[in-house]
Amino acid sequence: MKKHYENFPVASIVLPKRFRRPVGIIYSFARNADDFADEGERSNEARLELLNGYRSELDKIAKGIESDDPLFIAIGEIIRQHDLPIQFFRDLLDAFSQDVEKKSYEDFETLLHYCRRSANPVGRLLICLYGIDSEENRAWSDHICTSLQLINFLQDVAVDLAMGRVYLPADEIESFGLSKLSAEDPAWQPFMKHQSERAKAMMLEGAPLAGKMKGRLAFEMRLIILGGLRILEKLENNQWDVFEKRPRLEKADWLVMIFRAIFNDHS
Repeated sequence: MKKHYENFPVASIVLPKRFRRPVGIIYSFARNADDFADEGERSNEARLELLNGYRSELDKIAKGIESDDPLFIAIGEIIRQHDLPIQFFRDLLDAFSQDVEKKSYEDFETLLHYCRRSANPVGRLLICLYGIDSEENRAWSDHICTSLQLINFLQDVAVDLAMGRVYLPADEIESFGLSKLSAEDPAWQPFMKHQSERAKAMMLEGAPLAGKMKGRLAFEMRLIILGGLRILEKLENNQWDVFEKRPRLEKADWLVMIFRAIFNDHS
């Protein structure tokens, strides 16, 4: 199962209490819609129908029509209370609809275009929710969210292959001389090292966003950043073999991350 959002400490006790419910609602929407595209044995038509159902619910909110669905009643409330742009929810649905039909990506730019709709809208919703929306903060947020999405692709190479998908740039697969996506291929480690280094550089580009936040929000953002970086560490320590064991954050990793977050250490 693909878990786009598992590297976010969602609605954790670190967040100020007033943000926990709206953050949880945003992530519930994203996770549910992601599952429509990925989970179960549904046909592509059935998956798209479910996603279109979510679009219809968003249209109701935009028109001021009350929904019967508890999730969308809650989404309507937080959109109105916090003046959240409804387009970001629609962007997520567009990305998940693309998941149903598009199975590979020609180059890094097309992958970035997907990330702009599959990941970045979540970060933009959060900075609107937190009241720190600005052009500079949006750019930093996009770097962090895109990096997290790219890291998730690296975690899930084996999972995605089993579903007939490849979220890696096809032209780079070719340029590195990979004959197959396998840890047994001599080109696999240099290829994955390149992907990891690029994701890490992007994450560090977005890291100043934490400095624009205060208190618990800043600490939460540092944990999000450190979570992505920790996954990259684990990938490297395992020589980028995601076929034998999928890297994920364990309890010991959280202890490391909390220590680093306290001391603002992104190493």
